[in-house]
Amino acid sequence: TFICDLSAEARPLRHPWRHCVGSCHAPTALRADWQQQLTRAHRELGFRHVRFHGLLSDDMGTLVNQDNQFLFSFFNIDRVFDFLLSLGMRPLVELSFMPGTLSSGGNSVFHYRANVTPPRRMDDWQLLMTKLVGHWVERYGVDEVAQWPLEVWNEPNLVQFWTGGQAKYFEFFKATWSAIKAISPRLQVGGPATAANAWLKEFDAFCAANACPPDFISTHYYPTDAFGSIFTDTVSQLADAPLGVMRDRAREARASAGARPLYYTEWNITSNARDTMHDGPFCAALAAHFMLDVDELVDGYSWWTFTDIFEENYFPSIPYHGGFGLMNLYGVPKPVYRGFQLVDRLGTRRWAVAGAHPTLQMHVGAPDGDAVTSVLLINVAMPRHAIAGELVTVRLAGMQGRRPRMATITRIDDAHANPKAEWLRLGSPEYPHPHQVDALETASALVPERIAIAA
Repeated sequence: TFICDLSAEARPLRHPWRHCVGSCHAPTALRADWQQQLTRAHRELGFRHVRFHGLLSDDMGTLVNQDNQFLFSFFNIDRVFDFLLSLGMRPLVELSFMPGTLSSGGNSVFHYRANVTPPRRMDDWQLLMTKLVGHWVERYGVDEVAQWPLEVWNEPNLVQFWTGGQAKYFEFFKATWSAIKAISPRLQVGGPATAANAWLKEFDAFCAANACPPDFISTHYYPTDAFGSIFTDTVSQLADAPLGVMRDRAREARASAGARPLYYTEWNITSNARDTMHDGPFCAALAAHFMLDVDELVDGYSWWTFTDIFEENYFPSIPYHGGFGLMNLYGVPKPVYRGFQLVDRLGTRRWAVAGAHPTLQMHVGAPDGDAVTSVLLINVAMPRHAIAGELVTVRLAGMQGRRPRMATITRIDDAHANPKAEWLRLGSPEYPHPHQVDALETASALVPERIAIAA
């Protein structure tokens, strides 16, 4: 039994997950289907920024060396950013990876061979920043570009993404910060964009000592981080992780960020790009729990990623292959997408709830000035932990004489808003025909059911 007194004072519900959502690398943003799916996600979920890798990599044509002369081309970047602005969205700019002509080595990551070495000459990197960011200010205006968080690199604490180590990254950050701030001090430059909450205290100390204060702090965390080696399967990692892990890490990061905006520019329920848990109802329940658990602690909480149009290792063809996306390859919402929608329905304020249960939790919210009250029930436990179906009594007090006229219930579970189950029923087609995609879309829908209200 859960009880909520609606006459009590409500707290703000901030929905920092709307601030940004992740994507693959920048060239995918030139695809028509990527653009169609982002349009839908922005319209239905309200994402305001999108972040992706590889804006500066050679496959975007940003910088080449011809006859010992730098040739800059920002055309492809412009096409992407023009599209985002046409939607009413903005980029959260990840300044990565290293153009080959500036690189100090040949180390690369992913099948598209993103170069992960520091620049051979820091002056050349600063010239690229001056040209590129100066171009954005000229094209879009400083008032617009000042609203784009400019994040320096991606996960430099991992040798897979940065071969220079901590000291070189800090030097790199300062050089980037200096070049951008010379264009306009209003532009937002931040980092360290590390995996697993790393380097936050060291980064803060370096920036304070070197007069390059970041405008925001960014990092990443997945609940599977630090709960098993790379040889441990995700189920085991999640089984060892407490349900409060993301809140605990957010508290640590908030202590380092202080009053500055804190952006988690990547998170998900696992860091495994081919984890079948991403495709089912469990993902919706766990993601909703994490989003609500950190709501007052972070300023941006960017789910990695909004779509399965994603090619870090290879480009998949199977509609349900465990990809990170909120939507599958065909743009069909997964249960987690619908989970985001249910969290969104809680509105802008929420009330305290009395009642405790090992796996069940209740959240009550409403939009500002709206009489419609939303109750979100989540029944979730980490893998290998006890969980069962439960009969729940919801008591809403303090209605101030307002008798509810009707109530509906909308479910996400194995039998509701679960298109993978329909795909399996169809025989698991690797290349579904359009009418089969339509059937998956229908199976993904949130369907409200009328329920009785007790006196």
